[in-house]
Amino acid sequence: MTIRRGGTLTDPDHHLLALWAAECAEHVLALFESARPDDPRPRAAIGAARAWVRGELPMMATRALGGHAMGAARDLRGAPRHAAYAAGQAAVVAHVAAHELGAAAYAIRAVRAASAPAESEAAGRAECRWQRDRLPAGIRELVLDDQRLRNDLCWSVFDC
Repeated sequence: MTIRRGGTLTDPDHHLLALWAAECAEHVLALFESARPDDPRPRAAIGAARAWVRGELPMMATRALGGHAMGAARDLRGAPRHAAYAAGQAAVVAHVAAHELGAAAYAIRAVRAASAPAESEAAGRAECRWQRDRLPAGIRELVLDDQRLRNDLCWSVFDC
């Protein structure tokens, strides 16, 4: 059990959050890899999140790999940068479950940045709906509640 926003979060739900965050990040990973095909850090972070869920990687190692993925973003701009941040955020869910929204929000920002300006908002809303369609039933209401409560902190990307 973990205390989260004054309530409890079971380990299985924490794992579902990490898997969903990894799926969101992986959906936009090609936007990073098209800019930096030889940089494995974001892909490794996504893999680390999944390995943590399987009990194959400790939280501290998973968190560190998330930091390395975010480091891959430092000198980039636009979609590749946001995609790397999404991967990093997915890995650090192992440390703090609330980072699940960071992975999702950065993935939406990556899609928006990769789209033509006239299509950016619609593309972001479509990505948000894609993410919601993949929410496991066990955490769906938790995530939707988080999105409502923290939308302003997440660039209002969850208005879909």
